[in-house]
Amino acid sequence: MIRKLMLAVAALVAAMSMAFAQVDVNKADAAALDSVKGVGPTTSKLILEERTKGGEFKDWADFSKRVKGVGDKRAAKLSQAGLQVAGKSFDGAGAAKPPAAAGKPAPAAKPAPAPAKM
Repeated sequence: MIRKLMLAVAALVAAMSMAFAQVDVNKADAAALDSVKGVGPTTSKLILEERTKGGEFKDWADFSKRVKGVGDKRAAKLSQAGLQVAGKSFDGAGAAKPPAAAGKPAPAAKPAPAPAKM
């Protein structure tokens, strides 16, 4: 019984370490790229073709420019899933959205209601 419990704990630890593994696009093969949530066979093929054709990716901007379908929004999601470019996560990953678009005023904050008198 203890043996089965220890085996289950070891399997859980191994699965968690794989879930949080960092994958660098400049070093990974197709299988490693496919293991990142959001990267499928088509995207991993595009990544490998671009890396072969143009050399290693310098940074996230270079990666987004060369790999079709990867913009800032998708780059942020891939980075959060563990993808790295040149050993670095996407700068905008997890960043808050900007307050308001340029030229548009920010919405006014509503005043808090006054406390009730007793």
